Amino acid sequence: MNDDLQPLALLLAQAERQRYDALAEQLKAETAKRAAVSQAEQLVAYRREYEQRWSTQFCQEGKIELVRCYQGFIQRLTQAVEQQQRVATHAAVQVERAEAIVRGAELRTASLKKLIERRLRESEANDARNEQKDSDDRAVRASWNRLTAPGPARFL
Repeated sequence: MNDDLQPLALLLAQAERQRYDALAEQLKAETAKRAAVSQAEQLVAYRREYEQRWSTQFCQEGKIELVRCYQGFIQRLTQAVEQQQRVATHAAVQVERAEAIVRGAELRTASLKKLIERRLRESEANDARNEQKDSDDRAVRASWNRLTAPGPARFL
């Protein structure tokens, strides 16, 4: 690679590392979100099952102490469900942030790749122009040397 492009190559390598790190963070955030959502769903299912089980129990007999205990537990269970849903919502926000960071890292990486490609094309075009100029100069010199070379008289 051209010495002029070495700093850009280093920047590209750094941008790619940052992109990989961002992808790893995104994966962790997605895993945490799935776990939080799953736990919230399990709590909701457990609360539903608990309510159904005890609603049949209350149809048969319902001592007031038992009803209060049930209501207290349902209230705490509902608070746990709400808290877990907040955790799941927060995890979803973290995933969105991680996705935005990944998009930014991918954009930086792609931009650096395009810049390097453009600089390479410019360098190749410049080299081709210089080579053509050198070739033209050699041809002019050779022609000039033939015209000015001593030898038999030439008639024009």
